[in-house]
Amino acid sequence: MAQAGGRGSPGEIFAVFARLGLTAFGGPAAHIALMEREAVERRGWLSREGFLDLVGACNLLPGPSSTQVAMALGYRRRGWLGLLIAGVCFILPASAATLALAWAYVRYGSLPQAQGLLYGAKPVMVAIVAQAIWKLGRMAWRSWGLALAGLACFGAVLAGVPAFGVLLVAGAVALAAAWGSTRGPVSLSVAALPLGLGGAGLAAGLGAVFLVFLKLGVVVFGSGYVLLAFLKADLVDRLHWITEAQLLDAVTAGQLTPGPVFATATFVGYLVHGWAGAGAATLGIFLPSFGMAGLVGALAGRVRRSRLAAGFLDGVNAAAVALMAAVGLALCRGALVDGVAWAIGLASALVLVRWKVNATWLIVGGAGIGILVHGLR
Repeated sequence: MAQAGGRGSPGEIFAVFARLGLTAFGGPAAHIALMEREAVERRGWLSREGFLDLVGACNLLPGPSSTQVAMALGYRRRGWLGLLIAGVCFILPASAATLALAWAYVRYGSLPQAQGLLYGAKPVMVAIVAQAIWKLGRMAWRSWGLALAGLACFGAVLAGVPAFGVLLVAGAVALAAAWGSTRGPVSLSVAALPLGLGGAGLAAGLGAVFLVFLKLGVVVFGSGYVLLAFLKADLVDRLHWITEAQLLDAVTAGQLTPGPVFATATFVGYLVHGWAGAGAATLGIFLPSFGMAGLVGALAGRVRRSRLAAGFLDGVNAAAVALMAAVGLALCRGALVDGVAWAIGLASALVLVRWKVNATWLIVGGAGIGILVHGLR
């Protein structure tokens, strides 16, 4: 076993994270488990405690947490060069695969085979999101105060308050509570939330695509599923660049590929502005993580032990689960369109809870059933 914290070669870092980028299905929790096995158990790059420091600190950051853990591991192994290699190797396979699906979707999406695939895969996606909401909700809403804050955030989102404002205010309230205020509980006021960033109807130019996704890379806290709330709020409701059905299809494509769920941005960018839009969206949403992960690699221990940072994260997580629940309602409307779709969704939820099957296999199975049913019809 290599010595913890040793200096690795660029080739070693490339080999590890290229393989993870090609095989890491199952979402952020599965990604982190694979990284722990590779970096701690197999290669001894750092201690288990040091790995937990990186994971805890990355959970305090906006953006794709498992991707940032990969970047921080690369930084700890070989500085900024290691961070760049780890990040690119983990992101690129997912983005390339998602881009291929976006091209096929645009070119062949009207064919019966593609329609059947999406018909069967969408209900599985609803079940996956529902399970994520349940698991994260039990942790994020672990006290009455956080549960009430989460319900208030859920109501605010349904009332049309921008997702960024909901997260910001919830985090600020929890931060104030962690500061030790003795004035009693602070309520979340819908009227106090910001009204969003930018005006409706912004043209979908290449620069605008980059800036919108750059903003998302800076403000999206929580798991990749929280990204759906921001994509819906910005690209569907405010800018009208894509439809709700296209958003659900993009999310499904992101789940069919390995690596970060944030690669959904590549699919959406292609729908909005073709090949260049896919590149701009991918660069914009992942670029902030490279800088933030480098800071985590250097300062993980201190950030993780900060009482105020932990308090802010409690509030953000409570709001993030509320955002996911609101998105889940929208996903249900677009996916559970008939009795067969409901049966696929319910069966997927049962399998996820009872046997903990890898979500990727469920999506593939649902897609196969969808193609069969669509062909018979």
